[in-house]
Amino acid sequence: MFGMTSSDIGVDLGTCNTLIYILGKGIVLNEPSVVAVERGTKKVVAVGQDAKRMLWRTPENIIAIRPMRDGVIADLESTEKMMRYFISKAIPRYHFIKPRMVIGIPSCITEVERRAVEESAYKSGAREVLVIEESRAAAIGADISIFEPAGHMICDIGGGTTEISVISLGGMVVTNAIRLGGDEFDQSIIKHVRSKHNIIIGEQTAEDLKIGIGNATPDKTIEKMEIKGNDAITGLPRRLDIDSVEIRECLKDPIVQIIDEIKKTLGQTPPELAADIAERGIVMTGGGSLLKGLPKLIAKETGVPVFVAENPMNCVALGAGKYFEFARGFAQSRSVYDSINR
Repeated sequence: MFGMTSSDIGVDLGTCNTLIYILGKGIVLNEPSVVAVERGTKKVVAVGQDAKRMLWRTPENIIAIRPMRDGVIADLESTEKMMRYFISKAIPRYHFIKPRMVIGIPSCITEVERRAVEESAYKSGAREVLVIEESRAAAIGADISIFEPAGHMICDIGGGTTEISVISLGGMVVTNAIRLGGDEFDQSIIKHVRSKHNIIIGEQTAEDLKIGIGNATPDKTIEKMEIKGNDAITGLPRRLDIDSVEIRECLKDPIVQIIDEIKKTLGQTPPELAADIAERGIVMTGGGSLLKGLPKLIAKETGVPVFVAENPMNCVALGAGKYFEFARGFAQSRSVYDSINR
C-alpha cells in the first residue's frame, strides 16, 4: 500500500520550463514547456526537451509550439497534453490515488485564465487543485518565514512575467506584476541584432547570448561571443562577433521597467513593513535573477540590499509543493492563539 498513497505535488507551470516537485522526493522533473504536434491531427510527437530541439527545425507536417505565453495558457489543449505527459513521467504508474496539486500562477492573470489552469490540472489527473501566487510560492521555496509578523519582499522574474510582492503573516500586503521576463530579454536582443547588424537570429541564439555574456552593469572585462544567423537583406548565412557592452545596452529597457515596478511596490508598502524590508532586503527568484549584475543594479537603484535565493529557478515549484505543509503549520499556530483568546 506504500506506493499506492497519494502525493502532494507542486507545479511551476512556466512559460519557458515546467518543474514538478514531490514532497519528500524534491524536484523530479524540469523540462521545457514545449510540445511538438502533427498539423491537422494534433497528435503529440514529442514533449519537453525532445520537443524543444525541434523548435524552428520541423518539417511542414510537424509544428513545435510553446503553449504557455506570458505566464498563462495560450493553447489549452496542448497544455493539457503536456501536463498529462509530465505528471505521468513524474509519478509512477502504480499510484492509484490521484495527487493533490498546487500550481504557482502570476497574480496578474484574469479569472478566465486562472480557471483554464485549474481545468488543465484536473484533466491531467489531479484530484484536488489549488492555485497560489507565484511570489508566495517562491517565498516559501526560498525558505522565507512568510507567516511571521514582518515584511518580506520577493521579486520573481520568470520567463513571461515579473512579480514583486510584500508578504506578511502569510498574506500578500502589496503585489504588482508585469507581463515581462526572460522572454522579453531574448526579444530585445533579437530586435537589436536585426536593426543594428541586419542579421536575423533565433530565440535559442538570443538566449545563449543572454546567458553567456548578458549583464546589467558594466564589467571589468568586455566579453565577446560569435553568433550565426541569416542576413536580413540577402538571406544568406552570416557570422558576427558581438560584445557584452552591446548586449547590456539592448537589455536596458526591460531592466528599467522591472526596476520601476520594484520602486512602485516599495512606494506602496506600509512604513513598518518598509522598515523590515530595508533591514532584511529583497529576495530575488526566477531565472531572470541570474542575469549578471542585475541584483547589484537593483540594490543601487533602490537603496535596499538584494539577495538571490539559493535555487532561484526551483523556488516556485519547491514552495508550491510545500504549501500544504506550511499552511497546516500556520493553521495549528493560529488555533493555539484562538484557544488562548477564548
